Amino acid sequence: MKKLLHIGCGPARKQNTTSGFNVPEWNEIRFDIDASVSPDVIGSMTDMKAVAAQSVDAIFSSHNIEHLYPHEVPVALNEWLRVLQPDGFAVITCPDLQSVCALIAQDKLVEPAYASPSGPVAPLDILYGHRPAMARGNLYMAHRCGFTASVLMQVLLQLGFKKAAVMARPAFFDLWAVASKSDRSEVEMRALIAAHFPA
Repeated sequence: MKKLLHIGCGPARKQNTTSGFNVPEWNEIRFDIDASVSPDVIGSMTDMKAVAAQSVDAIFSSHNIEHLYPHEVPVALNEWLRVLQPDGFAVITCPDLQSVCALIAQDKLVEPAYASPSGPVAPLDILYGHRPAMARGNLYMAHRCGFTASVLMQVLLQLGFKKAAVMARPAFFDLWAVASKSDRSEVEMRALIAAHFPA
């Protein structure tokens, strides 16, 4: 079986990742800094020594990299590259600051942008972290950096991924990226996109 490292899993499971990963061929390893969500491995994205080098085939990271300070992003992505097999890849989703800032430019900083299971989410929450969760003491939810589509693409390629594709979804205020450790062909990248990007 192929190994999927679900980074920053929180309470989520494989079925909450992508349609491409939610199949029997993928064995999920849940990784989180927060012991209360009962991950398989407890650790930080910037120090993944509990995960062996070249031991996983793919990484899924949903809304995690924005919790890092900007100087920590290269450290974390180097860790991801270290644990990935030579032909491994990562699927990443995070807030899209360009679409969020469009609302802020309209003076809608604290107006609900969308409804989540945790309640209304405003641009302020997308920028800096979900205020109700932080008010309850979960400061893991704080956001410390952010990306636009072009910046995320630039970061992934500059830090060592050989190929990457990034999609912005302004209606959902998020970015989706797939980044390959190896130099995949355009056909192979399109297959990854089809399997792992939302429809």
